[in-house]
Amino acid sequence: MRVVFMGNPGFAIPTLEKITQSRHDIMCIVSNHPKPMGRRKILKYTAVGEYANQHQMLLIEIGSFQKNTIISQLDSFNADVFVVVAYRVLPRSILTIPKIGSINLHASLLPKYRGAAPIQWALMNGDKTTGVTTFIIDPRVDTGDILLQKKIEIHDSDDYGTLSERASHLGADLILDTLNQLEKGKTEPIQQEKDLATQAPKISKEMTIINWNWPALKIHNWIRGLSPTPSMSTSWNGKRMRVFKTSVIESSENDLPGIVQKRSKNELIISAGKGCLSLTEIQQDGKKRLPISEFLRGCTVSVGDTFI
Repeated sequence: MRVVFMGNPGFAIPTLEKITQSRHDIMCIVSNHPKPMGRRKILKYTAVGEYANQHQMLLIEIGSFQKNTIISQLDSFNADVFVVVAYRVLPRSILTIPKIGSINLHASLLPKYRGAAPIQWALMNGDKTTGVTTFIIDPRVDTGDILLQKKIEIHDSDDYGTLSERASHLGADLILDTLNQLEKGKTEPIQQEKDLATQAPKISKEMTIINWNWPALKIHNWIRGLSPTPSMSTSWNGKRMRVFKTSVIESSENDLPGIVQKRSKNELIISAGKGCLSLTEIQQDGKKRLPISEFLRGCTVSVGDTFI
């Protein structure tokens, strides 16, 4: 089939590679414009845009879909299907261009976790399973009819980085299965059950500050969901620290939240609203990400100190 691929981040790359290696033809790749990054404001392509350039594939960088020239350009490819992975909300004028339709890969078992951050929220809520879904895109966000789904087990050691990596590869396989079934006319779209829908809103900056009044398990799960990026942070002695890995320590003591309960060569334990949290991998602003044992070598943190 003739495919137009749309995507931005690295999550979309396994799907792009899988389609490229298949019998289906990618007519063009659509991604956002490069953005100025860093102090020198050097233009940086999206991961998908960079992949297209490296493999000498036709790349269309779009700021707005409202221009008639964009619609005409996409229409000229005579595509059977648009494949969308981690891109943006598309207007109806774009969705109706391909012969078969436009399909999306979403990193949850829809209708659960509709929205921008499904992997993060699955981890933050302490779920044991999640999955990937392909569905027919309609003008509303993540509400279209489901085509295929696959489950993923969430391991206790998973964080956003590891789970996202696994989901991206499983999703790539699912997209290819979906394309093959669409080509053969064997798909049976299923309407989403509205009553089962939950939301996975975009992560705000305010969400990345550790609230030590929460139970230790909740803090631990939020750290997993936001690690390695954007990561959660806390402050000690006026210094900001990003926290990447922790473990939960059960405790029946009613200690004030955010207080250092134990400090040894290899351990830093802080009380939470319920239980305690052992910090195992952190990064102080302007310094390297370190295991807690290395961080503590040059740190004066003591029992009784407060983290906020």
